[in-house]
Order: sequence, then C-alpha cells, then structure tokens
Amino acid sequence: QVQLVESGGGLVQAGGSLRLSCAASGRTFSNSAMGWFRQAPGKEREFVASISGSGAYTYYADSVKGRFIISRGSAKNTVNLQMNSLKPEDTAVYYCAARNGNSASALAAMAYDYWGQGTQVTVAS
Repeated sequence: QVQLVESGGGLVQAGGSLRLSCAASGRTFSNSAMGWFRQAPGKEREFVASISGSGAYTYYADSVKGRFIISRGSAKNTVNLQMNSLKPEDTAVYYCAARNGNSASALAAMAYDYWGQGTQVTVAS
C-alpha cells in the first residue's frame, strides 16, 4: 500500500521560510515524478512544483518561481519543498503527490496517482 506522508508545515511570519518534506513508502519512486500542490480555502487545488525521478528536471508555478525550491532526497523516495520569502497568499494546505510516470512536466493534479493527507502552511502578515 502506497503512502505519502508530509511534514514541516506550520505558522510563519511573512518573509520567513519553511521546509516541507514528504516520505513515500509502499513502492519505489526513483523513476517517478513527484510534486507539490496546494489548496487554499474556497479555491481549487493548484500546482506548485514538480521534479523528475532523477531530480534533473524541475517545474514551478509562476507564483512561486524564485522563492521555492523542490528537491529529492538521496533515497529518491522523499521530496522536499524549501519555501522562502513566504507571503500571506501562500497560505494553504500543501499536498505531496507522486505519479507512475517519470515526466515532471505533467502539471495537472489528475496526472498524479498518489497523494498525501496534506499539511497546513499559514503565513501571517
């Protein structure tokens, strides 16, 4: 049974930083793309960042480009999201996701097959 477990969310002041981590279990994801999505109250789930199985390719939403960095752990079954210069509009539940394919250029939520339970990120102004 595949499980994705996020950690690292919390409350931070605007301009601060947080690091989210996601650990996958139940199968190996070394050849699978992983990503982060977020959903704010009353809004649809949106793409944040993705990374290929090797870690060589990354994609970012325009709203986080230059502030967030996605990376994979050495075991390749973990994915991290370093979030810097946080803004109040970054407040959302952040979800880790993984897909059976290796392409990280698939940015739609429906392209992902496995999801974590989400972790709350709140940025105070």
